[in-house]
Amino acid sequence: MARTGAAPKRERERSGGRAAAANDAGVQRELSPLELDRLIHERLRLGIVSALAANEWLSFNDLKRMLDTTDGNLSVHARKLEEANYITCRKSFEGRYPRTEYRLTAAGRAALERYLDHMEALIRAARDR
Repeated sequence: MARTGAAPKRERERSGGRAAAANDAGVQRELSPLELDRLIHERLRLGIVSALAANEWLSFNDLKRMLDTTDGNLSVHARKLEEANYITCRKSFEGRYPRTEYRLTAAGRAALERYLDHMEALIRAARDR
């Protein structure tokens, strides 16, 4: 579902220890050390990634309760993280009830570490002024 005028979708990848972003034309550009990963920076997605960093697996309902959000909102944000390969989803049944569980991937953990490094650098810079 493409939106006119939307900001280019960014893909993060490690390249020689530095983060890179691709624009819609696929042209790579180096990210500033303080440029935040917009995918993780959104409040609910940061909550999902952070909760999964502290737990091996969390169910959809666990995340929904922890983050105090709706089914639809959690579903949309989890899908964005899944499409970026930051989280993985496992679906099963417990008796007759469906169960959806999420886990942070290695790429998601690396993205969270970069994000936290960026936030710490911003905090240091603000305190040094």
